[in-house]
Amino acid sequence: MSGEGLSYAAAGVDIEAYERALERVKPLIAATHGREVAGGVGPFAGLYKLPGGAHLAASADGVGTKIKVAIAAGRHRGIGVDIVNHCVNDIATARARPLFFLDYFATGKLDPDVFAQLIEGMSDACREAGCALLGGETAEMPGVYALGDYDLAGFIVGLVEPGARRPRVAAGDVLVGLASNGLHTNGYSLARKVFEGKTLNKALVDALLMPHTSYLDELARIRWKAAGHVTGGGIPGNLPRCLPDRLAARMRKGAWDVPPIFATIQKLGRVSDDEMWGTFNMGLGMILVVDPKDVPEGALIVGEVVKQTRPDRVEIS
Repeated sequence: MSGEGLSYAAAGVDIEAYERALERVKPLIAATHGREVAGGVGPFAGLYKLPGGAHLAASADGVGTKIKVAIAAGRHRGIGVDIVNHCVNDIATARARPLFFLDYFATGKLDPDVFAQLIEGMSDACREAGCALLGGETAEMPGVYALGDYDLAGFIVGLVEPGARRPRVAAGDVLVGLASNGLHTNGYSLARKVFEGKTLNKALVDALLMPHTSYLDELARIRWKAAGHVTGGGIPGNLPRCLPDRLAARMRKGAWDVPPIFATIQKLGRVSDDEMWGTFNMGLGMILVVDPKDVPEGALIVGEVVKQTRPDRVEIS
C-alpha cells in the first residue's frame, strides 16, 4: 500500500466534526432540562432525579458498521449482544442497575432468521444483566435500506439507588483497566476500509465479531470513584468524560496486552499511532478511577490521575 495511511475521517467518520456539531446543539438540549436532570450533556448516561433521592439513568446507542461485517459473515446473534452490553456499560458508569431495554430494528425487508438471531442475542445479554427486554420497534423501509441491510439501536434505563456513593476524584488516584476482547462496537468504518478487497479467514472474522464485553460484574467487585467506557474516540475521547476539570490522565503504554487485531489493522492500513488511539479502545474497554488503597490484588494498573498541565487531558507514554 502506498501513500498516506488510512484514517477514520477518510473512512467516512469524522469524530471532530461530530464534536463541533454537538457543541452547537448543546444549548438546545439543555433548554429542555428541568431541575430533575442531573449531569447535563456529556456523561455516558443521562440522570433523572426521582422523588426520594433515587435517579433513573438512561442511554441510547447503536452498533455502527460492525453490522456490515455480520451481514457478510451471516452471523447476527453477537450484534444483539453488542447493543445490550454497550448500553449496559454506559449506565453502569453512573452506578446504575439496569431495569429495562428497548431496541429499534430497521431494514429494507424483514428476514425472520436474521431478526431471530438478533433477538436471541439481545435476550441472552439482557438476562445476564438482570434487565428486561421490554419492547421495541421493527421497521421495514424499502428504498431506505438495501435488501439484506439493517440497522440496530438500543435504549436502556437503569436505577441509581438513593445515597449512591460518589467519592471525589483526586490527583494521585490510580487508573485500573478492564480488558476488551477486541474492537467492541467502534472503529469498524476504518477497520472495514483497511480490509476492503481482502479475503478474511475465519480467525480474523471471529476477532472482528467478538461481542462487546459487559463489565457489570467487575464494576460490582471493585471500589471505584469514576468510570470511563472506552467507545468511539478511544481512550483520549472517553476517559476525560469521567474526570473533573483541571485533572488529567497519564496512561502507561505497554502496561496491558493489546489484542492482535489492532496491530493487524495498523499494519495493513498504515494507520498512525494517534489515529489508532483516537479511534479504537486498544485493549481497554473500561477504565476505572480508584483510590490507591482500594486497588484490588491483581488489578491491571494502567496509569494515574494527575493535575492537568497541558491542553490534552490524556497523556499516553
